Amino acid sequence: MLTDYHCHVLPGLDDGSDSVETSLAMLGMMKEQGVERVVFTPHFYSHRERSVERFIEKRQAAFDAIREISPIKEMLLGAEIAIENGISEVRDIEKLAIEGTKLILMEFPYRSYQPWMSEEIYNISAEYGLKIMIAHVHRCMPYFSREELESLLATKYVMQLNNEAFSSWSEKKLVKKIIESTNRFAFGSDAHNTSERKPNWDILKKKAKPEAIDISDGIIERYSK
Repeated sequence: MLTDYHCHVLPGLDDGSDSVETSLAMLGMMKEQGVERVVFTPHFYSHRERSVERFIEKRQAAFDAIREISPIKEMLLGAEIAIENGISEVRDIEKLAIEGTKLILMEFPYRSYQPWMSEEIYNISAEYGLKIMIAHVHRCMPYFSREELESLLATKYVMQLNNEAFSSWSEKKLVKKIIESTNRFAFGSDAHNTSERKPNWDILKKKAKPEAIDISDGIIERYSK
């Protein structure tokens, strides 16, 4: 079941879809490209949100607006959680794991690596027994040293890979290394709209081997509760 593990399709929640109409258009594009299951991962920034509870309420309202009319019927709720100082201490943070699974998607900030980032990740994993999925790990390349990146890849995290990485020479090399060295990776479109950041599964299906796509598609079942 071709699965999009990372997208910003829910209407009006973040810098992704701005309306129900845009969300439905994005989902229609995904379906045409063969996507059968979608994980909705709106941005969660703890410094912007009143609480996890309030975020979940807003997410549910956005989901309810498209649930019955979505062309794709297999849909799961999650979030893309920004790694910030103190994120592991935010009340109810574990509730942002992808529903029905032990997976929680976390995004490194676009800045130089600092040890506290790994500490926050570890604390969430250890406290709640969750499996960490690192959002678009290839985007860490400009900010991590080679040694820091190698240390990240040596963890047992699930590495989420954006489809567009296959169109970048440098990112493609890293993505292929991950695919060849582990079976813990998951593909996503990171789609935000229907134009410059539209669903792009045509890229992945041209560039990735079917067996790699199969591994990605099975990650949900592998880490289900």
